[in-house]
Amino acid sequence: MTLPQGRGLIESTTKPMDAIARLETDRPSVALPVVPITPQRAFEGVEAQIRSLIMSGRLKPGDRLPAERDLAARFNVSRSTLREALRALELAGMLQLRKGATGGAFVRSGDSDVVAKGLIDLYHLGAIAPRDLTEARIGITEAVVRAACERISEEELAALDENVAQAARADAAGEFDERTRFHQRFHVLLAESTRNPILIANMRGIMEIVRLFVSSIGPSDNAYVLPSRRRFMKYLHARDAAAATAEMVKALQRLHRNYMVLWEQRVREESR
Repeated sequence: MTLPQGRGLIESTTKPMDAIARLETDRPSVALPVVPITPQRAFEGVEAQIRSLIMSGRLKPGDRLPAERDLAARFNVSRSTLREALRALELAGMLQLRKGATGGAFVRSGDSDVVAKGLIDLYHLGAIAPRDLTEARIGITEAVVRAACERISEEELAALDENVAQAARADAAGEFDERTRFHQRFHVLLAESTRNPILIANMRGIMEIVRLFVSSIGPSDNAYVLPSRRRFMKYLHARDAAAATAEMVKALQRLHRNYMVLWEQRVREESR
């Protein structure tokens, strides 16, 4: 069936149908005007229509989709096809699928972890090279630092100060993994202080890739990181965006030069 031009994803051209039966739960399902789907790659048609309803605002965060059986009938597809579409939307971060008597498919309010997972998948697939990671990390960190200097709260500053102190204690104890964990967590805490979901999502994804990358190349001495971090915190407390950005970029550039040396050594060893 050909979808009607301009209205296919939102309204049906068939006669109005009876309201979809609502399950007896605290949150009633939402009746949806949809177009029956043709068999060829049917799940993509289902996914596209539901995605469009979310993007147009007809489905809002927290809304519950109709019961699986009724929704499959509306789309004129099998329940397995419908499940495939719902699962694709869940992986895209648009739906949450819950089990049980009060379960069903619910529109999500938004999850920055979806961006992080996408970046991690690209890294595992080999689409993100170490040099790409360096360039992106420095660029995003510059934006994070500038925004943090304007928006960070006293409580968030205290949390970052404590993070630096924890990293110093781990370093003194020779606990490389713990020190690294605190260093990496610092960047996520800093991004969260910006209150910008795009910066937060990208920083989480980048730092997870950094974690995987550092784990693959092994421990390194990086004794300059803690002194740099303390200088950075002084500038951050003063809300000096220019000095804080310069300090952070300088430290990251040095850190990544060291990482690349270790990475290239590993590549040479593996190629022998």
